[in-house]
Amino acid sequence: MTHPGDEADLIRVVLADANVLYSRVLRDYLLYAADQEIIAVTWSAEILAEATEHLQENIPGFDEAAAGRLVRAMNRAFPFAEVEPGEEHLRMLVGIALPDEDDRHVLAAALAAEATVLCTSNIRDFPTGVVAPFGIEVVTPDQLFSRLLAEFEPQMLLAHQTAVASLKGATDQSTIEALRRSGAPETANLVTRLLLSDES
Repeated sequence: MTHPGDEADLIRVVLADANVLYSRVLRDYLLYAADQEIIAVTWSAEILAEATEHLQENIPGFDEAAAGRLVRAMNRAFPFAEVEPGEEHLRMLVGIALPDEDDRHVLAAALAAEATVLCTSNIRDFPTGVVAPFGIEVVTPDQLFSRLLAEFEPQMLLAHQTAVASLKGATDQSTIEALRRSGAPETANLVTRLLLSDES
């Protein structure tokens, strides 16, 4: 796997927020896109903890053991993905005001990862005027995946197929509907059109 810091000028280094990793379909699309090596994905231990905490609160049967398995699987599959913000990254944010101060650790993780993209479902929590000076673009999962589908269609179709195959009982249609429910309607529309064009 490519280290997040390598080839930063050639590949998007994407810091995933907890609300993206919380969703099974968004997480799968992100990880399988990274597996196709069209992005490098990053996170911090604190981001993973936040995601798995919400999964335990909201998903029946998803307990502490399941959380541990998910974290271990992600870090095993992407051994260079996890970053640990240091004091120097927190110092860079001194005097920076965020709409939600609880998100400071997310921006610090993006700095530690030298991320070029921060992928979050709550883009209003990271105003452009705050993050742009650090060379970071804030995008929703829908915006990121739509862009990747336009630029890397074959790889993203493979990522989609892998996401379908990895979930027992999943189909193209159920995965597309899961994308819509998870706030990625444009991605769902693009995948639908691409699958239909493949059939014709």
